[in-house]
Amino acid sequence: MSELIKTKNPDVAIRFATEEDIPLILGLIRGIAEYEKLLHEVVATDEVLRNSLFGKTKYAEVLIADYKNESVGFALFFHNFSTFLGKPGIYLEDLFVKPELRGKGIGKILLTYIGKIAIKRDCGRVEWSVLDWNEAAIKFYKNLGAQPMNGWTVFRVMGESIQKLADQFD
Repeated sequence: MSELIKTKNPDVAIRFATEEDIPLILGLIRGIAEYEKLLHEVVATDEVLRNSLFGKTKYAEVLIADYKNESVGFALFFHNFSTFLGKPGIYLEDLFVKPELRGKGIGKILLTYIGKIAIKRDCGRVEWSVLDWNEAAIKFYKNLGAQPMNGWTVFRVMGESIQKLADQFD
């Protein structure tokens, strides 16, 4: 287990995930997928997470939130880069707190700590996506000062479409 990061709330601590947390991380990923009605899309496995999070190249980092010594949430993030700013940024891929423990400030603690990481690492911005129907999350983010990026549409290529894209290279 990694070192606990104390918070102002004595019931909540956060920590960076370790390889031993892989089953926990996968369970939390399934939790957010279930909440978002996307459980059928989860294909991650312990081994895939081990390679991606703790392998030779670490593609993302995970913070775990503990409430009264029980792991109840996570934030998975990675660095991106802003060409306009000429600086790295942080992209928050997932922020999840078990539904029965929402409203206790755990999500805010995770997100504000990512803000501290961004400042420490001299990042120019922190950004993430939220599903249009998730009004509770949108309100939560706006209350923390986040603004939606109007005028932008997210595009994605995945699965076999990546191969089709790559096959077009001359």
